Amino acid sequence: MPSGSSDKGAKSAKAIKAASKKKPTKKGGVPGAGAKGRRQIPWLTIGAVVVVIALIGVLAANLYPKYQDRVEAQKFAPSESNQDPSTGIEGVVVKQYPAALHVSATQRVAYDESPPFGGPHDQVWANCMGTVYPDAIRTENAVHGLEHGAVWITYNPDDLSADQVSDLAAKVDGQQYTMMSPYPGLDHAVSLQSWGHQLKLDSPDDPRVDQFISALRLNRFQYPEVGASCSTTPETFDVDNPPPFDPTAPGADAVPMDGAGITPDATETGAGSGLPTDLQIPTGTPNP
Repeated sequence: MPSGSSDKGAKSAKAIKAASKKKPTKKGGVPGAGAKGRRQIPWLTIGAVVVVIALIGVLAANLYPKYQDRVEAQKFAPSESNQDPSTGIEGVVVKQYPAALHVSATQRVAYDESPPFGGPHDQVWANCMGTVYPDAIRTENAVHGLEHGAVWITYNPDDLSADQVSDLAAKVDGQQYTMMSPYPGLDHAVSLQSWGHQLKLDSPDDPRVDQFISALRLNRFQYPEVGASCSTTPETFDVDNPPPFDPTAPGADAVPMDGAGITPDATETGAGSGLPTDLQIPTGTPNP
């Protein structure tokens, strides 16, 4: 056999042997690494990211409307040029009442409104330092708190769910010069009172709740006793055991709204924004 043929045969044998030592190809005939080299999709990481994004979306959907409500409410803050921003809130009733007319703990007042928002009241005020009362309280004590610049939120316990009461209480709890209590027999779901002002609403979610509070809580132009305290002690007014609400109609001996027979308290007369204590009480007129 010629030497050339022998060399070609030897080379072919070496090529076949070398080829037999090569690593197998991937499925599909693509050369490369085995299963260990395959890229894994990080499904757990992707799932976690999706969950986080969804949570952010839910929080934004819930918090942004509340933020908008706060921004809108701040537009009703009082100023020298706009001393009663509540006149721009639809449904607010404004009346004028004489101040500093005190009754004793056993006397009733023949209030002209329910809940009342001005007129004669108990000489001791209800604690209004962001106090949420679980039970109805005596109206004569609550009205005195209004004279000190507080906003009193009342609600019909038969009209609101526990969650609605909790949401409403969040606007009061810890907020100085506010208080909240149920008011049995209330003709609306919610009613807000400040001295000489009232707003009745059918829903606690109404943005006018925040607007009313912004316009009238500690509005020095609208209540008689600017600088008066809303704090109490257990000896004067026990927050844990306050005088109870009396649902019965005042008797014939109830003190009239003009305070006939009562001498204005000299320590309070002339206090606050300068509102005279001998104002007559006109018919309340709601804003359009």
